[in-house]
Amino acid sequence: MAGKGFTVKKDWDNPITHAMPAEARVPAELRIGNVAVAPATVLAPMVGVTDTVFRRFIRNASLFSAQAPEGATVETEVTNQQSGCGLLMTEFTSADGLSRMRESKRKRYLTFYDDEHPIGAQLFGSNIETLADAARIVQDTGFDTVDLNLGCPAKRVVGCNGGSGLLRDLPKIGEIFRAVRAAVTIPFTVKFRLGWNDSQIVCVELAKMAEQEGLCAVALHARTREQGYTGQARWEWIAAVKQAVKIPVIGNGDIRTPEDAAAMVAQTNCDAVMIGRAAPSNPWIFRQIAEYTAIGSYTRPTEADRYRMIRTYFQMLIDDAEASQSLPRDARHGETAGKMKQFASWFTHGVAGGSKLRQQIFQSKTGQAVLEAVDAFFEARLNSPGAQDADASSDAEAVEEFPEAALACGD
Repeated sequence: MAGKGFTVKKDWDNPITHAMPAEARVPAELRIGNVAVAPATVLAPMVGVTDTVFRRFIRNASLFSAQAPEGATVETEVTNQQSGCGLLMTEFTSADGLSRMRESKRKRYLTFYDDEHPIGAQLFGSNIETLADAARIVQDTGFDTVDLNLGCPAKRVVGCNGGSGLLRDLPKIGEIFRAVRAAVTIPFTVKFRLGWNDSQIVCVELAKMAEQEGLCAVALHARTREQGYTGQARWEWIAAVKQAVKIPVIGNGDIRTPEDAAAMVAQTNCDAVMIGRAAPSNPWIFRQIAEYTAIGSYTRPTEADRYRMIRTYFQMLIDDAEASQSLPRDARHGETAGKMKQFASWFTHGVAGGSKLRQQIFQSKTGQAVLEAVDAFFEARLNSPGAQDADASSDAEAVEEFPEAALACGD
């Protein structure tokens, strides 16, 4: 922990390297109520990350059409989707704030586009009536699902008895489940952690309660609140939850690669996988999972791919900010340079000489200046093959700290 919040690193603590299981694949489809999620992959809700620009960026980065390599056979019955990401999720949103703010301001939090379906909105809070009201707003806005956050470890959220703070009060969770379930007809899901700490593991009991109260699926981040984002995710608890309930179980925690996703399915029998931290550092991960599901292998991005990826996302941020200027003042987006600097740490991690690019980006004052720095850096590298052999060791220990609510819901 750092200060009042958790330090969220781009890297994982002593990550386990999984071999690709011989048979296990991420399922081709998951049904959450009447919503088809195909393939069974979910983008985790992440504060400051999964806004509409990033969600559409991930959808586009995940485009994949199954084309078998020479001599191989595409298992077309396994996936019939172009996008490797089956379900997008919003940033987690305060139910209290949502119910009080003007409709124009809600657009900053609840804006989505037709090509984002299926999409779920995640809420946090502890007031039963307010959560029910916010769920109605989510439904009326046109979201496909509504999700309750019981996983955020940030002190300012837990201090209001929201997020993982509610894990210490199962009776109240039951009341919230009943109120929200009665308020909406769209599928209602919940994402939670193992429990508050090792002596208060409640995930199995909580999953059973969710099933009894009519929720349509559960997602488990297999760490306790006390762990934050450190240590290993304990997948055995995902398996225990899967054995305890009949509704779909979505596994979350320590999925960095397609091998990890397949290994989680093999070890836990979960119905879908949810990916958080790995998405901004490897936006191709959903496509790679879809590729492996279809043909048993997957492609890795080149440096030119990474350049196009960074430039595409940054340009999307600029375009979105410009488009928002026609909206009411409280719904407009601010300067994009800050967002670019946030993502630069992820996007350039592992790029030889990436620290120099980050320094240039952090010194830039505008979004356009950031784009120019990116162009100059990669054009020089791509036009000078020797430069690509530069030592990238300075990036190996890079650690990114975020505000205490950042990445609160994802892993």
